[in-house]
Amino acid sequence: MCHPAWGRALAQERRLKDLVRLRRVRDRIDRECAQPLNVVALARGVDWPAGHLSRQFRLAYGLSPYAFLMTRRVERAQALLRGGDLTVTEVGFLVGCTSQGVFRARFTELVGMTPGAYRRGVTVATTRASPSIPVRNGEAFLTEPQLA
Repeated sequence: MCHPAWGRALAQERRLKDLVRLRRVRDRIDRECAQPLNVVALARGVDWPAGHLSRQFRLAYGLSPYAFLMTRRVERAQALLRGGDLTVTEVGFLVGCTSQGVFRARFTELVGMTPGAYRRGVTVATTRASPSIPVRNGEAFLTEPQLA
């Protein structure tokens, strides 16, 4: 029969090994974010099933591996859009997005404006009504009620 302290020590050792695996996955995403990556390939690299990797990665970093990858791609796109002569389409492809629709959608979701607006330095908040009021499809809200 094992001593209870041994069981805790083994569990701690396993947790540390799992964290090392997760760090390897995160580092690979950082290094290869412009390459085609998917959860199955990332999981294969650390000898885990894809579902297990996704669950453990989300527990450790608060994001799924895909969300983490897209966050890294958008961060790199921001840097390229700030400092280069590249078109938005070229930037999307350079950061690893094969679909410009996905690139634009994820960029807008994470940054709060389209890649083109980001490049121009235009903020959505200055061209829209108060951020606390939802704006759909370019609808304009009056600042004061107009009574007829």
